[in-house]
Amino acid sequence: MSVVVIGQIGRDLVIRTDGLPEPGGTAPIVQWHEALGGKGANQAVGLAQLGVEVSLIGVAGTDRYGDDAVAQAVRDVIDVTGVVRRGRTALLVDLVDEPASRRLFEDVPAEALCGVPDIEQSAALIARADTVSLQLQQPGQTVLAAARRGRVAGARVVADGAVQPDLRADLLPLLDVLRADAEEAALIADDAAPTTQSAARGLARKLLAEGPSLVALAIPDVGDLLVWRDGSELYPHADVPVQDTTGAGDAFVAGLNAALRTGADPRRAGQVASAAAASTTQHLGGRPTLEAVRRHHLANR
Repeated sequence: MSVVVIGQIGRDLVIRTDGLPEPGGTAPIVQWHEALGGKGANQAVGLAQLGVEVSLIGVAGTDRYGDDAVAQAVRDVIDVTGVVRRGRTALLVDLVDEPASRRLFEDVPAEALCGVPDIEQSAALIARADTVSLQLQQPGQTVLAAARRGRVAGARVVADGAVQPDLRADLLPLLDVLRADAEEAALIADDAAPTTQSAARGLARKLLAEGPSLVALAIPDVGDLLVWRDGSELYPHADVPVQDTTGAGDAFVAGLNAALRTGADPRRAGQVASAAAASTTQHLGGRPTLEAVRRHHLANR
């Protein structure tokens, strides 16, 4: 049994400067690197580092950047039989001008998104999975098709992102877990982001009533709140030196998925997820480094 991740694959270019230039000016690049990126790929990498057998369904371009992305995923011990090759590879540029301050630039062509035929092509992967993890930045009908296949397969269906209003009634009953960051939570609530535990808990309870059994919501400057039928737990942001928050949510979902599939209860799963997110914020870029989290939180479980 394995986890199937459905989501974005991209070329992730990370640039650090000591400050942004004035209009017409220049600023030296202090540090830069390029890696496999995108929300789907980041989560798949994290799961592999946590010792989980993982398959990735997504789109990489037919250009050399797509070649590099697929080759890196293979080195990361990710099954890439569900990766479709077409068009050009999505580009993600993460500009960090000081610790914890970032600007993300995206070039995601339409052909870099998964379509329903891509899901049907990988139906056998989903049928063998114990967990299907969906990035909701993919087209709505694609997400819905994947969730339905996951439900038929008896897999845990996990979604990360904002649920489109027109899909809410169909998608939420298919989900076991829903995770959203602060901006996504605001879109789901059709209001301002919940900025207090009380507001976030209230939104989570509404979502639980529509289908999922576990909801995780990020609260700005506070932490991550997990809510389930008969309980809740807040995981404050860890007291660690934050360099870049890119990919923290992807690592959180990877940790949550890895823990839940071992039989961990929500509180324990939240601890692993929080540790994974904290680990990722301590370096530049969204690519996780979760081997230590595996040793300290998942070993012998």
